[in-house]
Amino acid sequence: MNAKHTIPFLERQSYRRRRLIDTIRTLPVIGAVLWGVPLLWRQSDAADVVMTSDAIIYIFSVWLLLVVGGGWLARNLKRSDAEETERER
Repeated sequence: MNAKHTIPFLERQSYRRRRLIDTIRTLPVIGAVLWGVPLLWRQSDAADVVMTSDAIIYIFSVWLLLVVGGGWLARNLKRSDAEETERER
């Protein structure tokens, strides 16, 4: 009863598609963590307060980065879906 566990073979495109989906799913978590960073900022003057303008610029920069990154990942996912559909024909 020595049954060896075999690892299922996944095609390269299928594996990459799954990793893209995993990355897209983690984007909101990454965004939440990055949006929390201004809470950790301290300035040496003015009784340890963070400049609101700096925090707002940072938050919108992170938002823009998430939108661009999500669009790029979605485009790659769409391209991999098209390739997979074409291969099935």
